[in-house]
Amino acid sequence: MVKSGPMQSSESTIHSHPSHPALNLADLNAAQYEAVIRTEGPVLVIAGAGSGKTRTLVHRVAHLIEKGVSPDTILLLTFTRKSSQEMLWRASRLLNDSCSRVVGGTFHGTANLLLRRYGSHLGFGSSFTIIDRSDAEGIINLLKSSLGLTGRDLQFPTRRVIINMISGAVNKSIPLEDLIYRQYVHLSEHADDLLRLQQHYQEFKFTHALMDYDDLLVNWKRLLAEVPEARQAISSRFTHIMVDEYQDTNLVQADIVRLMAHGHDNVMVVGDDSQSIYSFRGADFYNIMRFPQLFADTHIIKLEENYRSTQPILSLTNDIICQATEKYSKTLFTRLEGTIKPLLFAAADEREEARFVAAKIKELVAAGSQCREVAVLFRSGFHSYKLEIELAAGGLEFEKRGGLKLTESAHMKDVLSFFRILANPRDNLSWNRVLLHLDKVGPKTAQKIAAQIGQSPEPFQALADYPSGRNWEQGMRLLVRLFADLLEEKAPSVMFELIMVYYQPIFERLYHDDYPMRQKELEQLRAIIVEYADLQAFVDDTTLDPPEAGNSRRAEDGDRLVLSTIHSAKGLEWETVFIIGLAEGRFPHAKAEAGEQWEEERRLLYVAATRAKRHLFLSYPKELMTPDRQFRRVGVSPFLAELKGGLFERVAEERPASIRPTGYGGGHGSGESAVLPIAHPGKGRGKVAMSDLAQGVRVSHAFFGTGTVAALHGGRSVDVHFERHGLKTLHLDYAKLTIITE
Repeated sequence: MVKSGPMQSSESTIHSHPSHPALNLADLNAAQYEAVIRTEGPVLVIAGAGSGKTRTLVHRVAHLIEKGVSPDTILLLTFTRKSSQEMLWRASRLLNDSCSRVVGGTFHGTANLLLRRYGSHLGFGSSFTIIDRSDAEGIINLLKSSLGLTGRDLQFPTRRVIINMISGAVNKSIPLEDLIYRQYVHLSEHADDLLRLQQHYQEFKFTHALMDYDDLLVNWKRLLAEVPEARQAISSRFTHIMVDEYQDTNLVQADIVRLMAHGHDNVMVVGDDSQSIYSFRGADFYNIMRFPQLFADTHIIKLEENYRSTQPILSLTNDIICQATEKYSKTLFTRLEGTIKPLLFAAADEREEARFVAAKIKELVAAGSQCREVAVLFRSGFHSYKLEIELAAGGLEFEKRGGLKLTESAHMKDVLSFFRILANPRDNLSWNRVLLHLDKVGPKTAQKIAAQIGQSPEPFQALADYPSGRNWEQGMRLLVRLFADLLEEKAPSVMFELIMVYYQPIFERLYHDDYPMRQKELEQLRAIIVEYADLQAFVDDTTLDPPEAGNSRRAEDGDRLVLSTIHSAKGLEWETVFIIGLAEGRFPHAKAEAGEQWEEERRLLYVAATRAKRHLFLSYPKELMTPDRQFRRVGVSPFLAELKGGLFERVAEERPASIRPTGYGGGHGSGESAVLPIAHPGKGRGKVAMSDLAQGVRVSHAFFGTGTVAALHGGRSVDVHFERHGLKTLHLDYAKLTIITE
């Protein structure tokens, strides 16, 4: 980075809307316009859902550059790299290509850039490797073993839980010991060993030049707080800072923003307290509430005009959030036309709820809606299981959001290990992975070789000089030759081809069951890598911003409806949104305590409802199965029960013909549980006794296919062994089975 010269002074007061020959601000509303031109001092923009915050940030970037601020001195922090890239592209369209010189990216990406430049102040070289979650868990497993914290008789926490604890302490800015006694008191007997493990984990990373995601932020903060010359150089470099989605920041990130603004306080943060839903990741709701105290003389601007939803939807969402105990008061409004109120359906049970949603989606599609403009949202991933079965039976294609990133699968990590070693020859974890590929080399031998490599000033020569065992001498010779060839290359794409020549036979041996499917993902990596000329940039990006796995097309690639948790749906929008499972004990979830947990659940519902543009359907089952397989009656979510009248309309519980299955008995308007019968050839459909089934009877299920009854239980439950899906326990009141007769 190059320190910039002095910047031209900026406007510090609000003027009337001027004519603008180059950059047109006329399409901004009054609040957006004020946020764009107030470029000096701290500004907090409370941006309601769908209120055009991205448009505001884009115009502000262009406005700063047009009035003389050098683009190199502007820092735009977002929560995904894609967001910043899109904003800067749009700013370039508004003004000119100089907007592309703005430094934009995620907190972690910016930390990476600054630590590679200034990390020597903290004892780090520029060639450190960034490790992801699974790498961190691998190190913990290694350390647990070396410290004697494993064994059948030792009930020690799993590596996943340990990393959750270590990371949680960092993100909440509290000592690990305090976190244990607050959230993991049941593991307090292991507190001393956990603290010892944490210390060894930190030492291991430092010794092998590794940083996890949390280290990037912690070390960026340390750099600014502990090294005055670095703080002065960095804060002088970035004279104007903008932060998107500020409500999702943790305490470390809030401290970084404060320190980055040292000497000028030209910070604008944009966010919505009502959409703070990521406390489980360490996000602190109170960061956005405390901002005016953190920065004196903060100017607060509220964006309240909504450009997404109709007024009936906004009226409901306004009432949901107005019940919040702490908030920045705002009332969303719109000029969009629309008079259809949200609809609430009280289903007898989850199966009927699923039938209702599937039938309504079919009606919408028949009326001309595109499937990709329909989303079904839910509190937790398992809440959609019955709906998935219903959609599959009805031939409706869907995409369920979530799953592994492309680079989190084992074969991808195998290939990336070679690149990571080239970028950082001290990366013990990657050496270990590569050495374990050698046939006849086990974990102890791999660790021994990796340790010797790590202690040598010439790691690749140490690999070549290591005395090979007779059983793995040939494999070692090929590995040494591979690295000799790789070190002569500059282009990552050429390196990839060399690696694949070596790795392909290993790949087919390790993943012989499904390597053709995995091969497709390696082809995706080949397509990605050709875009990179720099090895370090490729390695950093695959860890900081990994691409999505290719085994599930994104919704925009095909006309398929979206099933998604609410957390995964934040920032997105659809013409029609269904929110299911809005029952007490499920939304908010049963363990939500009064106070902040309860309030975050309220905000979660607000986020879900504000995704809808034109149609919003709310539903809940009046009967749920408990963990002990009992059924209990439940009411509607308290968040809906407390709303004032007239904000939604109820769908009659006497279901319309379009969603009443053949053979359903009447009486569902009475609120009794619906019975989904077993179909018998030659018989009318109705409630069937357990005596109709017996061990060995062949049955068919719409989703699981054909199977054989394995056992009968009390309470109308039956075990069925399905040919394709194995053993399943089904309840006859829910599972629509057909007896197969020869």
